Amino acid sequence: MRPPVIRHLCAPAAARRPFRILIVEDERRLALSLAGGLTAEGYAVDVVHDGLEGLRRAGESPYDLLLLDIMLPGMNGYRVCSALRAAGHDVPILMLTAKDGEYDEAEGLDTGADDYLTKPFSYVVLVARVKALLRRRGRDGGAPPVLRLGGLTVDTAARRVFVAGEEIVLTAKEFAVLEHLATRAGEVVSKADVLEHVWDFAYDGDPNIVEVYVSALRRKLGAGLIRTVRGAGYRLERPEPAERPEAAR
Repeated sequence: MRPPVIRHLCAPAAARRPFRILIVEDERRLALSLAGGLTAEGYAVDVVHDGLEGLRRAGESPYDLLLLDIMLPGMNGYRVCSALRAAGHDVPILMLTAKDGEYDEAEGLDTGADDYLTKPFSYVVLVARVKALLRRRGRDGGAPPVLRLGGLTVDTAARRVFVAGEEIVLTAKEFAVLEHLATRAGEVVSKADVLEHVWDFAYDGDPNIVEVYVSALRRKLGAGLIRTVRGAGYRLERPEPAERPEAAR
């Protein structure tokens, strides 16, 4: 008897057919968290927890993207990827693994994977990789890779930030926080929402870490860029084109 497939469908209000993503991941908490987040982004998501079932599903159904763990019961991710490529399937494959190192990445790419992401990873990074792979496939109609908000420019593909035309150097985590706020500019974003999208799903540290990174962004980009909405979260304002923070001069 085949194991059940857990299916997550996006909201029915979507005007076009949603991208279909298959997650093959045996860590159930991670798989369901990924599915919930990607569903909220507007994707239609199926989840299976076994390599053999993942191979069957990916071979029989027209998915737009496959998130494939390496360490799987039944058949590991390397073999699943190799089998799909040998059968002529060109679905983009993003491999997920707890393993690390250049050898592991090379092995994953040699089997035909399009990209590789090592755990733990942030949700923002995952979504960026997903959108990049879908753009290459020619179907992604998501947010533009460059966000322009008054004098602030956030290049999500090149991971670069400019204020009034001058580049501001950010750390990877600072950029991830800014990118998440920028995609929802003008809205109030809760601290919990930032944690969920920027930090690893398993993060159980001090939630005030968000305040640390928001403070760092204010120092680099200007104190008035990110407003604190007491008791609710943060709102990224749209800076005037002529604004330039003292720190950037």
